[in-house]
Amino acid sequence: MPVEKSEDKGMPLKPRVLVLPGWLNSGAAHWQSRWEARHGFERVQQSDWDWPRRGDWMARLEEVLLAEAKPTLLAAHSLGCQLVAAWAAHSRHTALVAGALLVAPPDTERADTPPQLSTWTPIARGRLPFAACVVYSEDDPFCSAEQARGMAEGWGARALSLGAAGHINAESGLGDWPQGLAWLRNLAA
Repeated sequence: MPVEKSEDKGMPLKPRVLVLPGWLNSGAAHWQSRWEARHGFERVQQSDWDWPRRGDWMARLEEVLLAEAKPTLLAAHSLGCQLVAAWAAHSRHTALVAGALLVAPPDTERADTPPQLSTWTPIARGRLPFAACVVYSEDDPFCSAEQARGMAEGWGARALSLGAAGHINAESGLGDWPQGLAWLRNLAA
C-alpha cells in the first residue's frame, strides 16, 4: 500500500488518518473537510449526526478501525473528542491508535447542553493509552478553557490554547490550518 504524502512538504504520513467530526458533522469550509479533501484522510461516517448516541458512535469507530487494522491517527473535533475518550475507555483495540488530535472538546456536562447530547454524560476522563493533544480556545462557547485543560489533564494529553478562536471550526477562519496539521504529524513521531 502506498505511503500517504503531504502535498505541502512531501512528508510521509505513514499512519492513516481518520477524521472524527462532532455533532451535526463538519461542513465543506471546516478544517476537517479541507484536510480530508487535500490529504485524502478518511471521515468516519456516523448513521445519525443530529441525535448522536455515544454507544452507536463508539461502535462505528471500532468498526472502521478494525476494517483496516493498521496504525491510525485520529483528528477529532468537538463531540469527536468525547468519542475518542469514551471509545478508548472501552475498546480492547486502542493499540491501533498512534495518536489523537482533540480539537475543541465540548463540555457535555453543562446545564445548557442540548438534549440531543444526553447520552454523552458523564464525560470519560480516564488517561488515554496513546499520545494525544487537546487544542482549545479561550472563548469556546461550548467549553470553558479551564474545563478543556481539565479534560486534557485527565486524558494525559498536552493542552494547547489557540487564544480566542471560538469553537475552532469554519467560523474561526483557520482555512487549511497548517499548524493543526503539524501538531497531528508530531503525534505520529
